[in-house]
Amino acid sequence: MLRLKNKWMWIVPFVCFLSVNVNAQISMTLDDALSYSIENSPELKTALMNLRRYEFSLNAQRASLKSRFSLTLNPVSYSRNRYFENRLSEWYTNESFSSTGTFSISQPIIWTGATVSLNNRFGWQNNMSSITGGVDNDNRAFSNDLYLSVTQPLFRYNQIKLDLKSIELDYENALINYALRRLNLENSITNQFYSVYIAQNNLEISRAELNDAEANYNIIKNKVDADLSTKDELYQAELNLATARSTLDNRIVSLENAKDDFKKILGIGLDTNIEIIAQVSAQPVSVDLGKAIANALSSRLELKQREISRTELDLQMKQIKETNSFNGELSLSVGITGDNERLGDIYKTPTNNPRVALSFNIPIFDWGERKARIKAQEIAIEMHNLETDEEKKAIEIAIRKSYRNLNNLLTQISIAEKSVKNAQLTYDLNAERYRNGELTGMEMNQFQTQLSNKKMSYVSTIIDYKKELLNLKILTLYDFENDKAIIPLSVVPTTEK
Repeated sequence: MLRLKNKWMWIVPFVCFLSVNVNAQISMTLDDALSYSIENSPELKTALMNLRRYEFSLNAQRASLKSRFSLTLNPVSYSRNRYFENRLSEWYTNESFSSTGTFSISQPIIWTGATVSLNNRFGWQNNMSSITGGVDNDNRAFSNDLYLSVTQPLFRYNQIKLDLKSIELDYENALINYALRRLNLENSITNQFYSVYIAQNNLEISRAELNDAEANYNIIKNKVDADLSTKDELYQAELNLATARSTLDNRIVSLENAKDDFKKILGIGLDTNIEIIAQVSAQPVSVDLGKAIANALSSRLELKQREISRTELDLQMKQIKETNSFNGELSLSVGITGDNERLGDIYKTPTNNPRVALSFNIPIFDWGERKARIKAQEIAIEMHNLETDEEKKAIEIAIRKSYRNLNNLLTQISIAEKSVKNAQLTYDLNAERYRNGELTGMEMNQFQTQLSNKKMSYVSTIIDYKKELLNLKILTLYDFENDKAIIPLSVVPTTEK
């Protein structure tokens, strides 16, 4: 019974916690939305995992450039074979039993592409040979072979350095891809955030419309009851009130739809109620067009990606030029070998084992394969350069358009602000005339609609200006509101080691 009570002591608060959170309301600013989306966006998580994958590959490649230690053991090796000796014209039987182990230290040399290795092979063997009709020979001895070897490719590209550079470029490209996705996410979240804000603002305007429509309806109804106004005015007031309620319902639906879209892009549960908090004001921002273009051309991540692509094309050209080309390899090895029946005397009479090998690959005729491959790669490089120039032009054009839009929107904001003031004054004056019976309900409804439209237009114009500022920030990677450069790569989270 005591255990059951203890269980309920845990379950009841937990159920209460769930019931509170199901209907919980979240108040969210734009910064809150951006922070939440960065932590929970599936697209951003995928980009981060891809970045981690390339980081681990880069760490592995760098680790491969360090000294590598290895031990190879052959504990037991036994064989028994029958051979025919041509020189003696006799058959003999060979029986061998051995046990060996090889310890190696290998070190790649990144500057030249060479490989240096130190090897030590130690073993013991029991070898016996018997000749048909002859004497059996038996040998039991320890042996040790210690040697240092160097292998150096000649007249070819440095494969070690090329592999490292290739993986570094892959990692840098993944880093840029993450930063680009983050900027695009910021743009999407901001647009969706302001869509919800506009829907909220329109709903508040509709509520104000409904309050005014109800007040006007009550005024007309009282006048009709006192025989101070005709019933057709009451009918018009009822129609205006019904229209205001319908508009309010439509705005509620639009707000809920906008919230659902916003929750989806944020990754929040659809049952969660959210409220947008924003301070929307039109503060003009000074923008230097020349500075904007210069900063974009020097900082845009898409252009950095094109620089990476060009480097990769150059690396591919190096590999292509090695196709059917003259190259060689130099191998050097020095060491000593010793063997003896007694382990302590294994190097009593050592033998030096120098080895030198020089080889060349000399192509004679390849039917133009190498030349054709080089020409194809040269065209690919030329196409890349042309596309890069066109992308720079497109970036500059987009910045110029954004700059013009900002200046135009400032003018539109000023006009919209004056329009709201004029519409409010007009509405207030005509509201008094309406109460005095100088205007019809239809005329008053027109003034009410005009005021609401001007208010919504004013807010939408300010939002458009803020969106265009964000667009310019993404296009130029420069924050003109705070007068500082944006460095997207600096906000990439540190990946796990």
